[in-house]
Amino acid sequence: MNEFHSYRRAERAGIARWFFVATFLVLVVAFFRTQVVQHERFRVRAEKNRLRIVPLVAPRGIIYDRNGLIIAENVPGYAIKLLAPSQDSLHAVLARFREVVPLDTSEVGGIMSRYRQAPYQPVLVVGNGTFEMVSRLEEHRAVLPGLVIQSEPRRYYPDGPAVAHLVGYVGEVSERDLESDRFPGAQLGTVVGRAGLEQEYDKELRGRPGVHYVEVNARGRLVREENVAPALAAIPGEAIRTTIDLTLQRYIDSLWQAAAPGVRGSMVALTPTGEVLALYSAPGYDPNAFVGGISTEEWRRLNDDPARPLLDRAIQTRYPPASPFKLATAAMALKRGIATFTTHMPEPCRGGLQVGNRYFRCWKPEGHGSLDLEGAIAKSCDVYFYQLGLRIGLDAILSDGVLMGFRERSGIDLENEIAPIYPSNAAYFDRKYGPRGWSKWGATLNFSIGQGENTQNVINMTRFYAALASGGEAPTPYIVRPRSDQVRDLGLTPEQLMGLRTALIAVVERGTAAASRSIDLSIAGKTGTAQNSHGEDHGWYVGFAPAEKPQIIVGSIMEFAEHGSNVAPFVNRVLHRYVAGPGIPAAPSVIALPADSAPRSMQIVPDSTPQVDPVADDTVLPPPPAPSGP
Repeated sequence: MNEFHSYRRAERAGIARWFFVATFLVLVVAFFRTQVVQHERFRVRAEKNRLRIVPLVAPRGIIYDRNGLIIAENVPGYAIKLLAPSQDSLHAVLARFREVVPLDTSEVGGIMSRYRQAPYQPVLVVGNGTFEMVSRLEEHRAVLPGLVIQSEPRRYYPDGPAVAHLVGYVGEVSERDLESDRFPGAQLGTVVGRAGLEQEYDKELRGRPGVHYVEVNARGRLVREENVAPALAAIPGEAIRTTIDLTLQRYIDSLWQAAAPGVRGSMVALTPTGEVLALYSAPGYDPNAFVGGISTEEWRRLNDDPARPLLDRAIQTRYPPASPFKLATAAMALKRGIATFTTHMPEPCRGGLQVGNRYFRCWKPEGHGSLDLEGAIAKSCDVYFYQLGLRIGLDAILSDGVLMGFRERSGIDLENEIAPIYPSNAAYFDRKYGPRGWSKWGATLNFSIGQGENTQNVINMTRFYAALASGGEAPTPYIVRPRSDQVRDLGLTPEQLMGLRTALIAVVERGTAAASRSIDLSIAGKTGTAQNSHGEDHGWYVGFAPAEKPQIIVGSIMEFAEHGSNVAPFVNRVLHRYVAGPGIPAAPSVIALPADSAPRSMQIVPDSTPQVDPVADDTVLPPPPAPSGP
């Protein structure tokens, strides 16, 4: 039959019709399945292609002092971000961006790194934009495709450097932090605490971020920012109230900056129950510089500064405790019944003590004569405590020191507190020096006056004096809440504690801190001079007031201060300020650096009020332990 016969044409036409009908039915089913059955699935997918998620930063919780004053709060700020479909596109936009807002090479590298971690989110370019910067960028928006400007809460520290080491600072979470799960619940771009209270209580302060959407086209370029889809509001972080007395913290900073600019050191104030009233370290830094990302230049400057301003000298630096430790030696002797407050040593102080083939000197070359325990504390006589230490014995000094807490961290609720160095037994010296490489007599004499292999931080020494100022129990210091309720009992009777307080009053009334005494306030305290192999000795002073019923304990160290009598005026002014209030003069002395600027030593500079001549302190330079004992 001819292929072009009408019958064959009709047959082929029918097949074609059924083919088109089947195709149409398949398309109808597919369209029905897509548009009806799987409507929600494809709608969400389309929305994902059209929308980009922009995280909303949650306001961090406000940090208050004990009286409701603000230590850390939030203020309006601007985050400047770029949304780009590819790295090449981002590079091109950044080149135009840098013509408006300068960015160095390292900052551009950081931006590209953040983009690679989350290419479908707007990448942060400037974390703390100013209004002027935002205005310039808005003028150039036409040549900056993908520009996203968000109004976000920014952390602000009204007192800046005065509270830097106490409160810490904030920064964006790093990839390493996310891998280690150091900050549970944090995501890329989350702002977390990096030091101080901000780090310790980050979980409470951080809050929960919200979500905002922007619309992009098929090429991933920004089309619309507002009214794109319903946003999820951020949940603010919890506020915390601290034990800090911000007025006192400010006073310490103003006193330090005015009287001892450039001097390194720290000061800690506690209540007898362990509440931290102030925690100050110098030199400081401005925590506001870290908000939104610190500049490379500023970060390099802080890290290269030989004064190490980022170091919290209250909890992260160890010093020989020097003469303030003599109160621990006295407490050990009293607890063991080895001495009483009327005990005189066999050898009076003639400027030194011969032990075996070594001569250990007292800070006063002409000597103190024969003293009882109270007089030895008041005059800080090394010769007396050499003999007292020999009576106690090295093993007892080490074991009792461990029981008093000199080997452990204070437990303050701040990250990065370092542990003191305090051997638990004499085997430590055998391991370090060898059995014949050290002298038990030399180690005993050094430990009895707070030298040798005994280094403490300021918070731990202040904690010990809090025990002397209260019922004989060293509390756990805390700023928001204590990490534990553990206390260290000195094992002293109320009469023995009262006797030690009387001796500390004598230090201020007629001893090594007499130059800084306050006429209208009873103060108890102890000076000290810590040996320093890198320059001038460091000055210690720990005191409390009122001496009969203490309300506050303050400990301080000033590096290169030479003597504790140079530090005492500072601490006594702080004690006076807290107990008696402002407007009442305290010890009239000011400490200043020499004109050549390097913080090697300090000098007393009288102000307009007459002062008592400063009394020489307990500088002691015992030689290192002898290779063999007598």
